[in-house]
Amino acid sequence: MTSFVNKWDKNIPVEKSPYIFESDYQILCNPKIKINNEFTMIDLFCGAGGFSVGGEWAGFQSILGLDYLKPAITTWKENHPNAISILGDITKINPLDIKKLTGGINIDLITAGVPCQGFSLANRKHNTEDKRNYLFLDLMRFIEVFNPKAVIIENVSALRSRGNGKFEKEILGALDTLGYSGVVKTLNAADYGVPQLRERVFFVGLKNGKEFEFPEGKFKNISRNQKIKDNKHFPYRTVYDAISDLPKIESHQSAEEYDEKPITDYQELMRGFSNILSIKKCDKVYNHVAPRHDLGTIEKIRTTEPGKPMYPKFKQRIRLSYDNPSPTQLAGGIRPQFQFGHPELNRGLTIRERARIQSFPDSYIFTGSVVQERVQTGNAVPPLLVYEILKELKKYLG
Repeated sequence: MTSFVNKWDKNIPVEKSPYIFESDYQILCNPKIKINNEFTMIDLFCGAGGFSVGGEWAGFQSILGLDYLKPAITTWKENHPNAISILGDITKINPLDIKKLTGGINIDLITAGVPCQGFSLANRKHNTEDKRNYLFLDLMRFIEVFNPKAVIIENVSALRSRGNGKFEKEILGALDTLGYSGVVKTLNAADYGVPQLRERVFFVGLKNGKEFEFPEGKFKNISRNQKIKDNKHFPYRTVYDAISDLPKIESHQSAEEYDEKPITDYQELMRGFSNILSIKKCDKVYNHVAPRHDLGTIEKIRTTEPGKPMYPKFKQRIRLSYDNPSPTQLAGGIRPQFQFGHPELNRGLTIRERARIQSFPDSYIFTGSVVQERVQTGNAVPPLLVYEILKELKKYLG
């Protein structure tokens, strides 16, 4: 007789992804670096590359990306072929070895989307002693060696309340010890033009003694029918703004060609038709493969009203509404199923639709299995939010 195991018991170790790389680090790509941008950056815990994409738009060149999830760093490498790509566990890497790889290039910025599972509200096994909560200490080793002008750390907003504010104080204290004036603020990506209600906490540390002031978001939570009082603010972008131009495919279908022109300014931006950002024009649809559902799942989505939960016990799994921004897109653990139903079609989202909701341009190609691509898009920092922050940060780095 098999004994019952309570998988939510905090004393039972968290199940690890089989894609985590725990051996000596591997250099996947080591090209000769040519500096083409005004500023340089290193992207630690880089994931699929949200910081690097937004950084490039703002004038920051990624010199190096490092992550311990093989599918994520593979995506990063494929989209940043002129940068150093490293697969490895930061806790086992000597930052002096990594500095040698960069050839003495001065680094202006270090970014880090430190893994957030230990703090996330989606994690039902909260434990202040979770080892993942202390990865920022290894980040500090890299900051001490590279001594950049600025540091940005991103995590879920719940970090600020865990341990009665213990982790927020420790991160700010560590930055101060290394000579950085640190500030922290919780930002909602929707306020900065991302079609997603996604709150994340950002720490910004500056070496020059100045304190960073976060830019104000130009998008506000107001109805599109409501009169805008000035020309500085706009209503939130919606799911319709994000994905309504993509090919209308059903469950287990795919498409590689656009069949509609961009309908909204956001779609023009993501497809490279806008001159606002330096985004490569995309003539082909990548990663647009619909999940394969059984008839029961298709019927469940069909009978769910847009904006409502598809399953009574899982309120976060909703059918999206075209009229509103998407709720927070999740990575979904180590075996993520589809999280959201399409607002019009009876299926879950494709990876391209998830990427649009995160503000990755259509030219950015995700690699790996569909499950791992869901992890990558769910974990990512929205590039458009990064762009707005780094555009402001440049003013402090002169």
